[in-house]
Amino acid sequence: MLPPQLLLPAVVFTLTVLQALASDTFIAAVYEHAVILPDATFKPVSPDDALALMNKNMDVLEGAIKEAAQQGAHIIVTPEDGIYGWLFTRETIYPYLEDIPDPGLDWIPCTDPTRFGPAPVQERLSCMARNNSIYVVANMGDKKPCNSSDPSCPSDGRYQYNTDVVFDPEGKLVARYHKYNLFRRETQFNYPKEPEAVTFETPFGKFGVFTCFDILFHEPAVVLVSQLQVDTVLFPTAWMNVLPFLTAVEFHSAWAMGMGVNLLSANTHNIPLAMTGSGIFTPEGPATYHYNSRTEEGHLLLAELSARPRLSPTYPPAVNWSAYATSIKRFPEGNNTFSGNVRRDVFTFSELKSKAGNYTVCQGDLCCHLVYQMSNKSQDEVYVLGAFDGLHGSLIKYHWQICTLLKCKSPDLKTCGQPVETAGTKFEMFSLSGTFGTNYVFPEVLYSGVQLAPGEFEVLHDGRLESKHGTSKPLLTATLFGRLYEKDLPHPLR
Repeated sequence: MLPPQLLLPAVVFTLTVLQALASDTFIAAVYEHAVILPDATFKPVSPDDALALMNKNMDVLEGAIKEAAQQGAHIIVTPEDGIYGWLFTRETIYPYLEDIPDPGLDWIPCTDPTRFGPAPVQERLSCMARNNSIYVVANMGDKKPCNSSDPSCPSDGRYQYNTDVVFDPEGKLVARYHKYNLFRRETQFNYPKEPEAVTFETPFGKFGVFTCFDILFHEPAVVLVSQLQVDTVLFPTAWMNVLPFLTAVEFHSAWAMGMGVNLLSANTHNIPLAMTGSGIFTPEGPATYHYNSRTEEGHLLLAELSARPRLSPTYPPAVNWSAYATSIKRFPEGNNTFSGNVRRDVFTFSELKSKAGNYTVCQGDLCCHLVYQMSNKSQDEVYVLGAFDGLHGSLIKYHWQICTLLKCKSPDLKTCGQPVETAGTKFEMFSLSGTFGTNYVFPEVLYSGVQLAPGEFEVLHDGRLESKHGTSKPLLTATLFGRLYEKDLPHPLR
């Protein structure tokens, strides 16, 4: 122990060093991985065969991690299911699982691989981080034994979790997250008994982590951002794109802007399953993103981000999402409405019959207002203003409020809401707003070819989503996504 006369200088020195290590910016990386999948089987493979498949994927991930580190990245996120894929039953995934210990146990698998039993995947991920001096975020499977004293214990005597792990630049396990909101096809995994809010500190901000479907729910997504005030969210995902609203880059960019945080989104790449779309997103919009539905290769993205975006002078001001829409009278032109389906959701639509106008469309408690002017309307293209206020989802139901300016698939109004990837019409201006019953609203504009529009629109403090100088490319949709978490139905399986 230091003598008292030296203690204060030592503390001052330590604080000075920590402040020097802290950075205002950092370089983030995400890798969209074309996962090598196992053969479909109804019988478990041997542990050696499982590890051989996982090593093939980790060979690819290691190459991406090395490249990112060489380009100065401080952290890299890899996709959900990126190590072994998703073609599993509860029994057939078991050989791929490892027991992942509590990060508080101060473990570096690279230097002490047998401390908690066989852990070849954790050992290799740890060494990737340590050898390249970079934070590595990966998704893998965790197994935890249980017994009859636990009334929730499965009949096979174990819990199986879809799990994110984070290793620091020394290779130490610093975070472990068990996915709380499983997608309906993830029957190989168990639900954690309680939602986890996983955070960890770095010299370049406070980080949180969750997985794929979690982003749509209050726990853990809103808890991490609104209550625990993380600066950056790490987001491994296996996202199947669903136009017109739920493409990966579209919704993830919108979520980052609406929540006011950085989001490092790493998607798997599988064209037959419409999986593509990764990005590094900020409160001001996408720093970089990738969407490619034509080729089979993976893709590495890097960008420099603000470490603490809330302290940045460019951080967007708070938005009252319903202020403008509730202050005006309903525009008169939106009375001629019709119903149309966006998958299972029944929207109220109104066709934009002229090149310019003011429209209002209402459904439930939501009224959507639009002012617009088209610059070169294609004769065979139809646009509508749409509103939806209700429960979305088939098995797991959660409450949306959506206002959207939307291109229909064809001039037939029955096609409004069906997926469409191309358009020919540009807008000189548009202003979209809604009477949202929530402060959790996510704005985004999507151009033809499923391209984002960074820097070409803004959200005013009164809740209007407006184009700045018209649209530089033909428009697919301009949308405000609202989430009323308090109106979600109870989870039917948990």
